[in-house]
Amino acid sequence: MLAKSPIVKSNIIGQRRGHKYKHSSVSHQIFLEPPPRAPLALPNSLPIPTLAECRASMTTDQKIRFYWSVCHMFVAAYTGWMGGHSAAIQALSHLIFYDGLGALLCVLVEVFSNFEVWGRSSLVHPFGLQRMEVIAGFALSILLIFFGFDLISHTAKHALEGVGHAPHHPHNHNPVPSGTLEVTAVLAIASTLVSAVALKNHARIGKAMRFAAMQNLPSVLSNPSHFLTLSCSATLLLLPALSLHTYQLLDKALSLSIALAMLFLGTHLAVNVGSMLLMSYPSKEVPSVIADIAADPLVRSVDQAKFWQAHYGLCITNLKLRVEGGDEALVKLRERISSLVRNRLSGGYGH
Repeated sequence: MLAKSPIVKSNIIGQRRGHKYKHSSVSHQIFLEPPPRAPLALPNSLPIPTLAECRASMTTDQKIRFYWSVCHMFVAAYTGWMGGHSAAIQALSHLIFYDGLGALLCVLVEVFSNFEVWGRSSLVHPFGLQRMEVIAGFALSILLIFFGFDLISHTAKHALEGVGHAPHHPHNHNPVPSGTLEVTAVLAIASTLVSAVALKNHARIGKAMRFAAMQNLPSVLSNPSHFLTLSCSATLLLLPALSLHTYQLLDKALSLSIALAMLFLGTHLAVNVGSMLLMSYPSKEVPSVIADIAADPLVRSVDQAKFWQAHYGLCITNLKLRVEGGDEALVKLRERISSLVRNRLSGGYGH
């Protein structure tokens, strides 16, 4: 007699895995494996150099530029200290200090360019760290505007302090001690020429300050900041030959002229650099560039054209064209358009 074993219900009926369709012969023809993805061409981020790494990467030329920019600012401090009550010398010291800061900015740019993070794009910094140079340039433009207003306020204060009644604490308006004007003017001229000619400072930020009317001048004078410093220093050399009354009038007039020039240059620089921060390109050359592109024999029409500038060395152009011709002709057309945009909009130094 056979023993009957109790029937036990399976508790894992709802947990059956079923058929593994992925590994069946039929599924190999239906469910294809996704193609392997290539790694991203852009890294997520790149290491930011530390102060010690920056110092270790500096070349001899960069060290010379750095120490000279510090000396340049010491010249500005010495000029302001020796100027006494001369408004023109005080204005000149502001100009020299601004030139020294611009020279220091150029050195920092060259040092950071030693590292990959400066020029290589990443997901965190799509344009590298070169946008930081634009922010620093915008800060310099605001500083220049502040210097201009500061000089105007001091000039107005000294001009109005004697109106209506005699001042309680009159300032000594005698000329500065003999030889001081000559020494400060020569120091200002020498420091500016060394920075502009020997070390070629302000080479990048100066492009955002230049005007079309000054393009035909020598390279030193085509930079408005250098032109203003040199012209002011040359005028100071003439002041000792004037009478006391004429000296006082010309001293205030020269200080006011420098202040107004600072306001104008600072505003001009702020507009140009601010357009880079806003990723735009407000240039008068853009319509003529579009017209030249449309005049090309291979271009039938220009449907869309957008221009903007990310930093001093990168101008980006998006064009939608209707063209005709073979592949070889289109390659040459692309090269012509790239050369045209680079030379007309970025001065030949951008990408």
